Amino acid sequence: MNWFKNVLGRVYAVYGIILFVLTMLIMLLPIWIVSRLHDPRKTRYFLILARGWMAVYMPLVFCPVRRKGLEYFKKGETYIVVCNHNSLLDVPVTSPGVPGGNKTLAKIELAKIPIFGMMYKIGSVLVDRTSDKSRKDSIDEMKAVLNMGMHMVLFPEGTRNRTDYPLKSFYNGAFALAIETGRPIIPGIVFNTRKILTPGKFFFAIPHAIQFHFLPPIETKGLNKNDLPALKDKIFVMMWEYYGQHAAALA
Repeated sequence: MNWFKNVLGRVYAVYGIILFVLTMLIMLLPIWIVSRLHDPRKTRYFLILARGWMAVYMPLVFCPVRRKGLEYFKKGETYIVVCNHNSLLDVPVTSPGVPGGNKTLAKIELAKIPIFGMMYKIGSVLVDRTSDKSRKDSIDEMKAVLNMGMHMVLFPEGTRNRTDYPLKSFYNGAFALAIETGRPIIPGIVFNTRKILTPGKFFFAIPHAIQFHFLPPIETKGLNKNDLPALKDKIFVMMWEYYGQHAAALA
């Protein structure tokens, strides 16, 4: 039956890509119009469009997204949201899934991709990881995003987790930003995106419901750089344990 599953997985992948392209063509004009605005209006309007787009697209590909823990986002407060990263699907799940205006941190190379580049320029702080100046400037830009009343959504694992473990080790950046700005951190955990896009399989996908859960915020006011390792470890353990407790039930 493996051959049958492989065929179905590739047929489904074709269906998903065709539907994505068709819906994207519908969204291009309004997204282009929004791209002419200035922040924070530009990002907020873009996310309204993205949420509407994904609210239609994800159920049509049989991958509805269900969220839990939205009550942790308090009106008027801005957060640094740290999420696990298992799949290319994580970005269209997390950016629209985090309530309110938000931006992600993305590689500058993504801005060069036709059409997608326009979206990344709107919804992301872009960084050239080979440039010390760009990395420093990106920190200032993320602080500016927070000061505009928007959240920063970051993947502290850096790259997609292709291991068999719930998480890869975290980098310091998200936690250093939280300490420097005094913003609380909300851990976010995405379940099942790896089941949809199986690592190591090319042009293959399987539909599955997605869960996006938020954990209670962790305050960072009063912390300094010496507290960074403990803060990072605390959130890593929180996310690891939550994933371990709920992954089987949500599979």
